[in-house]
Amino acid sequence: METKLESRVRQTRVILNSNYAAAYAVRDADVDVISAYPITPQTGVVEKLSEMIAEGELDAEMIHVESEHSALSAIIGASAVGARVFTATSSQGLEYMHEVLHIASGMRLPLVMAIATRALSAPISIWNDYSDLMNVRDTSWITFIASTAQEVYDSIIEAYMVSEDPRILLPSIVAYDGFWMSHTYEPLYIPEDRKTVLEMLPRRPRYTLDPDNPITMGSIVNPDWYYEIKYQQVEAMKEAYRVIREADAKIEENLGRVYKPVESYLAEDSEILVLTYGGIYGTLQTAVDLLRSEGLKVGALRLRLWRPFPARDLKTLVEDAKTLIVVDRAISYGASIEGPVALETIAALYREGLYPTIASFIAGIGGRPVSEDDFRDMVKKALELGERALKIGSIHWGVRGAEYE
Repeated sequence: METKLESRVRQTRVILNSNYAAAYAVRDADVDVISAYPITPQTGVVEKLSEMIAEGELDAEMIHVESEHSALSAIIGASAVGARVFTATSSQGLEYMHEVLHIASGMRLPLVMAIATRALSAPISIWNDYSDLMNVRDTSWITFIASTAQEVYDSIIEAYMVSEDPRILLPSIVAYDGFWMSHTYEPLYIPEDRKTVLEMLPRRPRYTLDPDNPITMGSIVNPDWYYEIKYQQVEAMKEAYRVIREADAKIEENLGRVYKPVESYLAEDSEILVLTYGGIYGTLQTAVDLLRSEGLKVGALRLRLWRPFPARDLKTLVEDAKTLIVVDRAISYGASIEGPVALETIAALYREGLYPTIASFIAGIGGRPVSEDDFRDMVKKALELGERALKIGSIHWGVRGAEYE
């Protein structure tokens, strides 16, 4: 993200963690119905929203439910009758929702959900990685991955802009690091006048359940039409990329912040690029500075848009580099390349006719810290391995007893 010196509207500097940043974005988007079940480390989002409703800052219905499955089901019903809706979850809660995720997207409902990412059980872990988010990559939800509290705020607003667009009508996720971001306070800017956000989010007409004009949603469909209906989601996800870029432009025009599907740092003249996602991007940027001081032409990339996958943006940034290192924070068990973003990146670049030397690393699982030295050593390990890196498969960084050759 780049911040311009000026924006169209007056903004206030506040100090919030990413959970609260999500809550303030939901407030400013004038959401009608919120439903959630508490789970660490997401709970602060809905606690803050409940407080806003109680104090009259937000005119919305808060539905208290007995499970995450019910939380998503409740806002599906609310969205189906035309409400602007929101929920939030993490880890096992997201897995409990999994059945209903497909229903939300299949019914073409513009829900928005925040995910404070967290490792999955067993064994039980309350710390951060992205295994929960990667488990829902094929559910037809547009997915943003934020790296700062500012971006969480802006991305929640952008998610409504995109999901509610009549060309799209798909649900959206805004994900960010559990604890590392959800509970860490940062400075950010929010508009002084909430009307600014509402001007960016016009209430658009769409098909809803209405007794006076009855329609059916989510009915049984025979094989002769099911595929065509699902293919409409394929086309909507492709179209979502263009609508996201339009929304990025509106964010820039109104709030003065520049977002791209793939963010970059010192990438233009780099022979070596390191791609990652989430809150460790700042650590990676520091590592790049250290590596450059040692004479290595290294740059950083961050995947902001996970679905739809921004293949051509990535190609543009990578095409002049000799080596690409992908650092994942989740494991795709049994895959030929066990880093999910690495696997997607390889497929995307090969499809675009680009064949750099690629090294897949997996790090930070279960909340294990990833330091500047870790990134520095990953780069040096990738250079040592060269073209052999991909043949090895994914390198599980820092794991006791792991063998890479």
